[in-house]
Amino acid sequence: MDQLPKEAEPAAAAPAAAGGEPSRGTASSSGVVVQIREKKGPLRAAIPYMPFPVAVICLFLNTFVPGLGTFVSAFTVLCGARTDLPDRHMCCVFWLNIAAALIQILTAIVMVGWIMSIFWGMDMVILAISQGKFFF
Repeated sequence: MDQLPKEAEPAAAAPAAAGGEPSRGTASSSGVVVQIREKKGPLRAAIPYMPFPVAVICLFLNTFVPGLGTFVSAFTVLCGARTDLPDRHMCCVFWLNIAAALIQILTAIVMVGWIMSIFWGMDMVILAISQGKFFF
């Protein structure tokens, strides 16, 4: 059983030893599919999928008043915006967004909350674009 891999090694190394380049990009026909999924924490998964104009307004608000856009986005959850937390109740997701807004407001003094707030707003816009909902 060990002879099969050993026999395949010299054949693969032969082009490199003969002065040619090693074969790059040649894949075996095994058909391996790699899937990458982003694992989101509860706060990040609570960001609602909003229409594009609302997401841009929230980004604008988060840029100039840290946490305000996140606070506004919390109310879109109560208006029916979906999130990546389908198993949680609407009120729980609302309070997670309120908590994120409070974290952004309270840590804005040391610039951490302001930066977090801007990135949060950018995530809102990215989610709105990925949803493809550019109008109400």
